[in-house]
Amino acid sequence: RQGIDGYAVGDADMVAMTKDKGQVCIQIFFFRNGQSYGNRSFFPSHTDEVSEGEVMATFLAQFYTDKHIPSEILVNLFPAESHLLEEALAQISDHKVSIAVPLRGKRKDIMDMVVNNAREALQRHLLQRQNDSSALAKIAELFGMEKPPERIEIYDNSHTGGTNMVGGMVVAGPDGFIKRVYRKFNIREAAASDDYGMMRELMKRRFGKIETDENFPDLLLIDGGAGQLTVVHEELTALGVFDKLTVVAISKGEDRNAGREKFHMIGKPVFQLPLHDPTLQYLERLRDEAHRFAIGSHRIRRNKSIEISVLDDVPGIGGARKKALLLHFGSAKLVQDATVEDLSKVKGISKD
Repeated sequence: RQGIDGYAVGDADMVAMTKDKGQVCIQIFFFRNGQSYGNRSFFPSHTDEVSEGEVMATFLAQFYTDKHIPSEILVNLFPAESHLLEEALAQISDHKVSIAVPLRGKRKDIMDMVVNNAREALQRHLLQRQNDSSALAKIAELFGMEKPPERIEIYDNSHTGGTNMVGGMVVAGPDGFIKRVYRKFNIREAAASDDYGMMRELMKRRFGKIETDENFPDLLLIDGGAGQLTVVHEELTALGVFDKLTVVAISKGEDRNAGREKFHMIGKPVFQLPLHDPTLQYLERLRDEAHRFAIGSHRIRRNKSIEISVLDDVPGIGGARKKALLLHFGSAKLVQDATVEDLSKVKGISKD
């Protein structure tokens, strides 16, 4: 990043925490060998009774559970019981870990910049939350709900010519998207290219064994039109849960133009929203995220399927040889393009 003297930091993470209106933002800048490798912002939940030092300590302990731990972690405020945290991180990483607050020099200047970044990120987050809160209130009014939804689930399907069919579930709430609870469903029962069958299977697998607990949605958004809504209505009614939530299908508008979407609900006429309505833009954002997630999950499954099938169809290639070839070349495509001489260099592969 321009204006950052990474060599003053060396090999360390710089972690800044800021708080406003009961919300915390923790921003981390990653430095390796004097180079900046970007930054990430986090907005951990906490109660008002918890001190900032405790929030920082809990966050760092959770963040570094499954990530590279540098020898230095530079912070703008000390986490609670920092010495215990240092010992725990050192035990995980097998090297000494130091947690320090830079007080002078270039490191202090860079930390001030990280703090300012955290403040700006928090203000953007609070503004987004305010906008989302307003949108949720309008959604409740629009769809005839008693109160703004706390949990919205959005569903979409993806496949290529009926192969590698995947359904995606995205979850959103007052604090935005809840990515840790996204789910993908590899479609097993529906016939190829049967979009209605795919949606029916999605509903059955999501709600077939669920009780109305804290993970039960207030609002279901379905990517599709009247046909998709009918299928969802039938399946959820059979499961005894349709009356416990609000279900809305969103169909593409004329020429699939954004802003021309139509909304379908059981027992109500189809309706549209004005082109630049903020509520429409919020709903489009939810729908687009479900579409992105479903397509991404489908591509991962499709790519795995391609790599597996190419080698599995070759006579004489069992599990051991397939593993050896993939480890040597890196992908099935490179195996396919290799010469006889290159292939015969792999352990267990003779010229024959």
